[in-house]
Amino acid sequence: MDDTAPTDSAPDAPRAAEPAPAPAKPHSEWRDTLTFLLKLAILVFVVRSFIFAPFSIPSGSMLPRLLVGDYLFITKWNYGYSKHSLPWSWPLIPGRIFADDPTRGDVVVFKAPPTDNQDWIKRVIGLPGDTVQMRTGQLILNGKPIPKERIADFVMPISPNSSCRPEFVEATAGSEGVCRIPRFRETLPSGKRYEVLDQGQTIADDTEVFTVPAGHVFLMGDNRDDSTDSRFTHEVGGIRFVPMQNLQGKAVVSFWSTDGSASWALPWTWFTAARWNRIGDGF
Repeated sequence: MDDTAPTDSAPDAPRAAEPAPAPAKPHSEWRDTLTFLLKLAILVFVVRSFIFAPFSIPSGSMLPRLLVGDYLFITKWNYGYSKHSLPWSWPLIPGRIFADDPTRGDVVVFKAPPTDNQDWIKRVIGLPGDTVQMRTGQLILNGKPIPKERIADFVMPISPNSSCRPEFVEATAGSEGVCRIPRFRETLPSGKRYEVLDQGQTIADDTEVFTVPAGHVFLMGDNRDDSTDSRFTHEVGGIRFVPMQNLQGKAVVSFWSTDGSASWALPWTWFTAARWNRIGDGF
């Protein structure tokens, strides 16, 4: 008798088939490009809104410091942030955060009231509580005349980006001539110095006494007789007192300048039109 235990001779159970690996998604260059462009747009938005932004000079109201055709950078953190810090003044920031007041003499870019839809550039003259007046072309700040020293005339070559009143045109050989305007140096109580132009007696040379209200600044152009600024009311195109929240940033350095004679169709004129000596000028 065979007492050996019988062996299990049944065949192994069939193994479940392993799932096939999922096919790799096709690589999309369009998706990668759009992702890159979105990230770039976010980076530009953040930098331009909160760190620094470019600005071009559209008029001669800040001569002699700034010429039409100058390009400069402004820093955005100096005075805090408001909706006007953002492109197109998007209402994403309530009021004004991280607020700090400017210093007299700062050159600032701001949204011009009352419409708040244009970027202007002027110099801070009066702070909240200050009194400001012009008397026969002399700046009076808090009842005291600001020292005004006559210095060498401002001389500017005439070009497409630099017009000149006929009485200040000086003919020169081989060119359209130069513009020669009387120039002065003002010194604020803090010791801050800057240059201004005086083109003769105008209605802006004699004003009432302005008292700057809280939360506002009084701004003026350095080209005193060719600047629409806080000396003028909104009804005549002026800006009067500018709310602090309208300040976008402080001018810090010029990075490009052109006299306007360049042509896009003539690449070599891009270099001949450049005012190389103005690039890198700080404030």
